[in-house]
Amino acid sequence: MVTEALIQGCIQRDERAEYALYKALYPMLMGICARYERNTQDAAATLNAGFLKILTGLNARPSGAPFEAWARRIVINTVIDRYRRERPRREHEQLVDDPPTEVAVANDYLKEVEAEELRRVIASLPPMSRNVFNLFAIDGYPHAEIAELLQISEGTSKWHVNHARTLLKRALAERGRETTPTPKHHEQPERVR
Repeated sequence: MVTEALIQGCIQRDERAEYALYKALYPMLMGICARYERNTQDAAATLNAGFLKILTGLNARPSGAPFEAWARRIVINTVIDRYRRERPRREHEQLVDDPPTEVAVANDYLKEVEAEELRRVIASLPPMSRNVFNLFAIDGYPHAEIAELLQISEGTSKWHVNHARTLLKRALAERGRETTPTPKHHEQPERVR
């Protein structure tokens, strides 16, 4: 739990307080970073950069704002800054990937997908679509704010959310087919009496 005394210890550069704050925030902040980054190493690097910004910005945080919400916002902005810096490289990587095939998916299957599987599928989205989807669907940002943060239009933000949803449905449907046994044509369904 983050207390005002812990925050004051961090402002005074007490290493034990800084470590305690890191441990307290790690699950929440790593979860955010893992949603946006493709692998654990990138997520950890982003988390560390964000945590450094949190520590150096403690004196400048808005008064009255909940600390966790402020820290969360700092880390999301760190993710976006990192994305902007690496955008050209990531777009090149995306061009190398094969486009997914068209597949229909049942809504019932989407409801049953485990959280870890969903995280893996979200991580496989193209970087811009993944970031816009995370900001909109998971972090609750409006399209206008996403457009401003990522320097795109609101229409482009909406397109990326829809594109991400389409790709997620395709990927989940494909994974569902891999785990669902296919019935043999000669088998008859059991009759209910």
